[in-house]
Amino acid sequence: MKNLTTRFAVKGGVLRRTVAQVHAVEDVSFTLNVGETLSLVGESGCGKSSCGRSILRLIEPQSGDIWIGGREIRALDRNELRYARRDMQMVFQDPFASLNPYRRLIDQVAEPMLNFGLASGAALQDRVAELFDRVRLPRTFLRRFPHELSGGQRQRVAIARALSVNPKLIIADEAVSALDVSVQAQVLNLMMELQDDLGLSFLFISHDMAVVERVSHAVGVMYLGRIVELGQRAAVFEDPRHPYTKSLISAVPIADPRRRQLRGDVSFKPIPSPVHPVGYRPPPSQYDEIAPGHFVLQG
Repeated sequence: MKNLTTRFAVKGGVLRRTVAQVHAVEDVSFTLNVGETLSLVGESGCGKSSCGRSILRLIEPQSGDIWIGGREIRALDRNELRYARRDMQMVFQDPFASLNPYRRLIDQVAEPMLNFGLASGAALQDRVAELFDRVRLPRTFLRRFPHELSGGQRQRVAIARALSVNPKLIIADEAVSALDVSVQAQVLNLMMELQDDLGLSFLFISHDMAVVERVSHAVGVMYLGRIVELGQRAAVFEDPRHPYTKSLISAVPIADPRRRQLRGDVSFKPIPSPVHPVGYRPPPSQYDEIAPGHFVLQG
């Protein structure tokens, strides 16, 4: 992805004209390698979810290039994009909103496979049952409705649905934030197991630095729509350079009081408004490479 920019119009006046723009994603670039996990981390409102949705064109970017498997996603027409989405799936943050409350779970997990003609009949039902096994859900849940499950169980159904078409890329938007700690560990281990088995690439969107450290190969720290620090996991966590990255790491709770220490100021200030007048041109993102593959935003 290169120079991705996504903005939302702010309407005003009697004629509902565009009076300003929300700069949700501003000049973001990164590379996600096959079989690896890149995490975008930051507090709410930093633009990480908008970035993930822009990659799949669930919201249309303003500008930038998105290449997946040699295809330029922004150049695809509607029909081409539909088939390209077999290779790229998303697990949304709120599983209750992303599941249909009126359909049984077996039908919802089977629907992507029916859409792409991947299975039918008994083979389809067997495949859905296998997916429930993979995400640690009992097969007795197949005939249930979403409201009969807990939030964590619903999220595992959403993960099973994303896996159903054997995608190459999964964008996980706060995919484990609804789970308790023990189930969270199980799902994270499952995701890494699937990555090893299938060569999956994950764009993992989260606000939890401890989870990000567990699953990531590379980390991008976002603030006000920009990546302020980007590098391999060890580089970012062991040698953070940007003040915002240092604050995020300092805020991670440590259970052992003997190891607990307060490093610097962790009193986060509210994020400034990303709303700018129409025609406002922000400066381009320029980075210092402080070590091979470790970049920090200038300024």
